[in-house]
Amino acid sequence: MLQTIEKASDVLALFDRDHAEWGVREVALTLGLAKSSAHDLLASLAQIGFLGKTEEGRYRLGWRLVALSETLLATTELRREARPVLEELAAQYQETIHLAVLDDTKVVYVDKLEGKQAVRVELTSLGTRLYAHCTALGKVLLAYQPEADVERIVKAEGLPRFTANTITGEGELKQALSQVRQQGYAFDLEEILPDLCCVGAPVHNYTGRVIAAISMSIPAYRFQRSRTEFSKAIMRAGKMVSEKLGYYGSIQN
Repeated sequence: MLQTIEKASDVLALFDRDHAEWGVREVALTLGLAKSSAHDLLASLAQIGFLGKTEEGRYRLGWRLVALSETLLATTELRREARPVLEELAAQYQETIHLAVLDDTKVVYVDKLEGKQAVRVELTSLGTRLYAHCTALGKVLLAYQPEADVERIVKAEGLPRFTANTITGEGELKQALSQVRQQGYAFDLEEILPDLCCVGAPVHNYTGRVIAAISMSIPAYRFQRSRTEFSKAIMRAGKMVSEKLGYYGSIQN
């Protein structure tokens, strides 16, 4: 049974924005399965609504996943407690605000309030998975992980370059994470998209463990004018959400 569940998980993990549809033969080749096994897995997932079948006989993610994701978000204490703080921050600064968690090796965006400024952040829709090393949220989440876990994530995902400012060396990343722990916040200085900067801060649960991060995304020209103000604001927001979750310690290590 466990092997079947693991294989089903491997199948679902194949679907992303760049690979929205898969055929039986493609799944079999990619996962090293017999064609009959791939067919049975896909058909079973379609039967329970996790996949849908196109008229051409190919498979896409099913609508049942939407219902499950909505249930998860609606019943998650983190998102429920963080929402009012995010709304207050968005109203004050009119910039795009994010809430994210670390899921295995990637940053997952679990809430987003779009800014009312002219520049919009299209990269980070709800549920988007991004590399951790090139985002303010990701650096915060990595900074409070055990060193062995950070090394595992880097080994699994690498440190791909997105702009001229992206961190691509392990030594440089370790130094950046150390600085995050010292100051209590992280910057993304045009590291994933040109002309876009972000500042992120940790969210602690009642035990003091960092379980999420909040960030504000700001066009570079506005960020450089008020980076100190933005940093203080995001740290206050992280502290407020942490207190809602029962943590009353310092937001810095």
